[in-house]
Amino acid sequence: MSRRGLVSLTTRRQVRRSGGDLARAATQRLEATHDWYARLGAEERSWVALVAQAGIANFIEWLDGVAPADTRTTFGAAPSELTRTISLAQTLELARSVVDVVDERVEELARPGDDTDLRIAVLRYSQEVAFGAAQVYANAAEQRGAWDARLESLVIDAVMRGEVDESIRSRAAALGWGEVTDVVVLVGSSPVSGDDGGDPSTAVGQVHSTARRLGRPVIAGVQGARLVAVVGGVEDPPAMARAFAQCFAEGDLVHGPLVHDLADGALSAHAAVAGHVAAPGWPGRPHPVAADDLLAERAIAGDDLARVTLVEQVQLALEDHPSLLETARTHLESPGLEATARELIVHVNTVRYRLGRISDVIGYDLTDPHEAFTVRIALALGAILEDPSKSLG
Repeated sequence: MSRRGLVSLTTRRQVRRSGGDLARAATQRLEATHDWYARLGAEERSWVALVAQAGIANFIEWLDGVAPADTRTTFGAAPSELTRTISLAQTLELARSVVDVVDERVEELARPGDDTDLRIAVLRYSQEVAFGAAQVYANAAEQRGAWDARLESLVIDAVMRGEVDESIRSRAAALGWGEVTDVVVLVGSSPVSGDDGGDPSTAVGQVHSTARRLGRPVIAGVQGARLVAVVGGVEDPPAMARAFAQCFAEGDLVHGPLVHDLADGALSAHAAVAGHVAAPGWPGRPHPVAADDLLAERAIAGDDLARVTLVEQVQLALEDHPSLLETARTHLESPGLEATARELIVHVNTVRYRLGRISDVIGYDLTDPHEAFTVRIALALGAILEDPSKSLG
């Protein structure tokens, strides 16, 4: 039996005549029973009141069989921003308040003998509206997700290009990056990319899921075959890279250096991308690996920033200590400590001491094969720069 058949025409007319009073009572109920409503701004309260009034009007139309229990009609009275202002749980409380107002007045609204049928109609309407509200929020979440994904892609592109201006900062703030500091960029192979017919959002979603578990803000995107993640609030970059490693495909995962904020993110991004390109040049590289540990490989691959950094950290630093510079060059060309000592005409313990001082000055241990290789490349670059007829261009 239809709702028209359950509730008499007399009762439906009485409900319609009382529509204005019911709408006012619903608004008063919101003010009296829900603290969250009182905390809203004036504009937001007016939106909610419109929804409550539209709910009463839609119930009357539904009861008369003129219209379905249409959440688009009910929630269409307010702008779509309402779903950002109040939660689904609060919206259901709103719907319950509207229903309760009608339910409490059933005795005065219904013709004698109609009260049970009217209560059943109210219950059915509340169920339909509750399901409809859930659908409204699901659709809003889907639309927000699509919009956020576009914003995220724009921000990632700007970071990678080094073009983080005020408009990009504003877009990042919309993604929750207003005051985020201590930023690191991770670059690795994407498990899913558009190039192979997959959905890149799957890879990005995994990054976001991991970030929520770790309690860290993140912006992520897939660029070709690479997955890029910009992580904020980082204290230990290597540990953070390990925590996100399962989000990336097999292969190299490189983290850039720690930078202050998103505006400096291009420095970390440049290093991470250059490191990802050059990583195969170090057979014994760890996983994940720091871009700063790949300076030699990056320099060989053509990264000018790595070349300049190496010369500054090694060549220029050792020029202030001529005996250490001479020891470094000699040791790198010698088969061992004794050979270095003979070449320099010093005691082997003097060589050991100087190697320790070299490590203190430049941060590289010449007894470690890869670090010795890095220093060799740095000194080679420095020698080329010393010759005015040569150029790194």
